[in-house]
Amino acid sequence: MVTFEPLDPVVPISAQLGVDAAPVVLVNLITVDPADADALLAAWEHDANWMKCQPGYISTQLHRGIGGSAVFLNYAIWESVAHFRAAFSHPEFRSALGAYPSSAVTRPHLFAKVAVPNLCTA
Repeated sequence: MVTFEPLDPVVPISAQLGVDAAPVVLVNLITVDPADADALLAAWEHDANWMKCQPGYISTQLHRGIGGSAVFLNYAIWESVAHFRAAFSHPEFRSALGAYPSSAVTRPHLFAKVAVPNLCTA
C-alpha cells in the first residue's frame, strides 16, 4: 500500500480538503523503488481511469523523471476542492490504494492559479 507524506508539512492535503477553492490543480509527487515502477504505473492507470469518471474531474497527466528516475509527477485538474474531496475520500478509491507497491510514497497537494501581471493569467 502507498504511503502518504505531506508535500507541505504546514498545510497537508488533509487540511486542504476543507478549503473552498475552484478550480484546483492536484500535484502529486510519487517516488517508488525502480523495480516497482511497472506496478506503480498499473495502479495509477486503474486509479486515473476511475477518477476520470468522477464529477468535477477535468484532466490528468503523468510525468516520469528522465534518465532512469523512479520519480513520477501526476498533475490533475479538478473543478473544485469539493469535487476532488468526494473522489479522494470515496471508499472505492481508498480501497484501490492497496494495489500500489509498498515502496510507493505519494505527496499530494492542491494548488490554485496565481495571476502575475504580464506573465500569468488567473
